[in-house]
Amino acid sequence: MKILVTGSAGFIGYHLTNVLLKKGIEVVGIDNINDYYDPALKYARLESAGIHPPAIEWHKPVVSRTQKGYSFIRMNLEDKEQLMQLCKDQQFDALVNLAAQAGVRYSIQNPDAYVQSNIVGFLNVLEACRHHRINHLVYASSSSVYGLNESMPFSVRHNVDHPVSLYAASKKANELMAHTYSHLYNIPTTGLRFFTVYGPWGRPDMAYFLFADAIKKGHPIKVFNHGKMKRDFTYVDDIVNGIVGVINRPASANDNWTGKKPDPSTSSAPYRVFNIGNNNPVELMSFINEIEKNMGREAIKEMIDIQDGDVPATWADVDDLTQYCNYQPSTPIDKGIRTFIEWHKAYYQHV
Repeated sequence: MKILVTGSAGFIGYHLTNVLLKKGIEVVGIDNINDYYDPALKYARLESAGIHPPAIEWHKPVVSRTQKGYSFIRMNLEDKEQLMQLCKDQQFDALVNLAAQAGVRYSIQNPDAYVQSNIVGFLNVLEACRHHRINHLVYASSSSVYGLNESMPFSVRHNVDHPVSLYAASKKANELMAHTYSHLYNIPTTGLRFFTVYGPWGRPDMAYFLFADAIKKGHPIKVFNHGKMKRDFTYVDDIVNGIVGVINRPASANDNWTGKKPDPSTSSAPYRVFNIGNNNPVELMSFINEIEKNMGREAIKEMIDIQDGDVPATWADVDDLTQYCNYQPSTPIDKGIRTFIEWHKAYYQHV
């Protein structure tokens, strides 16, 4: 197989690319390496995968020096002409779209970035799949689409029409756009709603990363909603295993689907949506305690109110994904945090 991975210099994209390459799959990765967080970390991920940062130029392929079958191109998804030409030249079997403007709170200050990357960029991905016969589109959605829903655990059959951030709205829009292309052009699309992914090489804007940085430096951490939060923290290896599990299983039409009683997670078109999480919500204070234990010092905690765009709890019902591809999240919080902190200490040992 040959797979295009967008956002391959990102956290999940980096881990997914490594796993695909180990399976002997040819990967072309693209990323715009923007400065939403420190680009040095994105370049370090690429370097770890054998892509030499000084060789990186816009729209020029760089072949990995250590990973057979991996090449990387710096590119914006908004650049439709470049993306279409790449897909025409390479004839990919599948496309995994992980490129997006991430972050709930950032979407309140910078809404335009989300429209360009998550809406315009995703439309270009769909057009590339349409015109260049890509057999399967797998794309990142988010647990944030559940918005004001309070029914737990979150099910793919729940209503997701009440988002509380533009980021969430953009991810819901991706699901709607994907369904339209599945319906009109028979393109198999699979959306994966990620639940709070963490682990080595993670995103510095995520809470667990901010906590580790602050504890190391002796700075206070902001504990939102006075610690009364629950998150279905999911280790990155479990997320990647789920992605790999669906890549080789292109979505198909549900023959039992009916518009009189529609199932939101399937369709009469080749369209699927799944939750991908740990199915085990953890209280924020327990999560912080694990970080403190592994950092070897207690955090200075600043208790503050819940922020606009945040929800008090998430919990993934993953039964559908388990039945579909035997998805089994297997990394407990204590092991996942320990592995992350070991990486964090090694990566920042000279900082």
